[in-house]
Amino acid sequence: MSKSTLRIGCASGFWGDTEFAAAQLVERGEIDVLVFDYLAEITMSLLIRARAKDPTQGYAPDFVATIRPLMKQLKARGIRVVANAGGVNPSGCRAALMAASEAEGVDLKIAAVLGDDLMPQVEALRAAGTKEMFSGAAFPAKVTSANAYLGAFPIAAALAAGADIVVTGRCVDSAVTLAPLIAGFGWTADDLDKLAQGSLAGHLIECGTQATGGNYTDWASVPGWDDMGFPIAECRADGSFVLTKPAGTGGLVSPSTVGEQMLYEIGDPRAYILPDVVCDFTGVTLTQAGPDRVEVKGARGRPPTDQAKVSITYADGFRAMSLFMIGGIDAGAKARRTGAAMLARLRREFAGRGWPDFTEASVEAIGAEDTYGPHARAASREVMLKVGVRHPLKDALELFSREVAPMALMSAPAITGFTGGRPKVQPVLRLFSCLVPKSKLTVMLDMGAQPVAAPALAGVSFDPATLPAVEGPLPAADDFARGSRTVPLVQLAWGRSGDKGDSANIGLIARRPEFLPFIRAAITEEAVAGWFAHLVRGEIRRYDLPGTHALNFTLQEALGGGGIASVRMDSQGKAYAQMLLDHPVTIPADLAL
Repeated sequence: MSKSTLRIGCASGFWGDTEFAAAQLVERGEIDVLVFDYLAEITMSLLIRARAKDPTQGYAPDFVATIRPLMKQLKARGIRVVANAGGVNPSGCRAALMAASEAEGVDLKIAAVLGDDLMPQVEALRAAGTKEMFSGAAFPAKVTSANAYLGAFPIAAALAAGADIVVTGRCVDSAVTLAPLIAGFGWTADDLDKLAQGSLAGHLIECGTQATGGNYTDWASVPGWDDMGFPIAECRADGSFVLTKPAGTGGLVSPSTVGEQMLYEIGDPRAYILPDVVCDFTGVTLTQAGPDRVEVKGARGRPPTDQAKVSITYADGFRAMSLFMIGGIDAGAKARRTGAAMLARLRREFAGRGWPDFTEASVEAIGAEDTYGPHARAASREVMLKVGVRHPLKDALELFSREVAPMALMSAPAITGFTGGRPKVQPVLRLFSCLVPKSKLTVMLDMGAQPVAAPALAGVSFDPATLPAVEGPLPAADDFARGSRTVPLVQLAWGRSGDKGDSANIGLIARRPEFLPFIRAAITEEAVAGWFAHLVRGEIRRYDLPGTHALNFTLQEALGGGGIASVRMDSQGKAYAQMLLDHPVTIPADLAL
């Protein structure tokens, strides 16, 4: 890959994304590299279950099914492929791809990156007193998986050795994009600003169409939802790049659609910590460079840390969720009473059998705005009642499952629409995140008979207290000499929210720079804490990104456990930004909107 520009297209934002994306990018995207991101934290739990049932599984079989019919085109066009589809079984994924390429009659070099699986080190981690990196919780008793986040350099080594397809297990999402840039442009570990820019390119395209108009605040302005264009990062050797999409596809690429994705699922924008570089996004600029083309510059890099983040999952009882409709007058009130009665009946029965109470229970009338808590508006005449519960005993939730339907005859009128029959009882796998020295990791590359050495992992100690304060255009919002008025935040900002374990983030971008002072004055840490008091239990912090006139908020202990451990309807904070965009903001009476 010796080009001055590389076009990298991402065909998957999660395991289960549309099967049409890869063909769109291969046939219409004029790309050099095709990448896929499959491994959301909740996905690892699903793959662990699959491997437990069948040791040959544990990877994303959709990837193999998607790539197989495209193998001849990929070979003919010289398109390389990188995917973290290996899940918890990268070697199994490589074997399946090798079989598929043989069946298609295509000679492809396929590599697997190994070394993220730390299950052999679990007892040593426990003996060392390893704590959860956010909550400080003790090491779990029954671990089901332990995977370190790897970076881009091992993938780049496989590409440099001639691999046509590289599959990995747990790696940071952006690494699948950064790796081809390292291999193609010869970047080294010292090219920190270039690595930061390449990582930002990966971060922007890793969630597929979220960067090209999907999940966008101004959704009504986005054309062509039926043929959304998947993102392409058109990257240069100096690290700068343009974000775009295949010509003639639906969607929208603008500074605001790209900016929303930049803020998605980040923490402190001064230190977006990745295995290969610590990124500073505070000075990033986004410029419209043509129709559906946004120029991205300004990410800066610091040396990577000497620690690797590890995601550990452990068994923590069981969960079940029921969902059915209640209609008619006072539907919300009927739903809440029905849900309360369901829990009361079961608690009485549990006590009689000597069983403990539910570990957690959540009753939400969806349609009556229960997720909004005290900010809910007028009630609806039709709602979906969701009752989610967790319990240490599977038998207790099997009883819950059997006792859902009887409520239709013993509680409120107009109960109907039971979805999926009896609720399914599922084991709960919770996430435990920690740090381990990179020296404890042994990364290997599997290219069959061709030996390929994996690069050594390195880094330096990192202290977030040493990060410089953000300076920029942050004027005070005190010009109300001509009077004031109040508007909802959505008139002043775009917003996007996401999750990391049990934490959420909300990113806000001022629609115009002159709006930012008034947004900052109204949307403080205290204001956000009050707005989400019914949902958030931990600390809330605010960060500034002057380059994009943006703010980022992190909300700890915000998702009821997060992912598959949560029994809330919104277990990943996807609606949090939309909820915050209703917050009132005081502005000068004569400020034009």
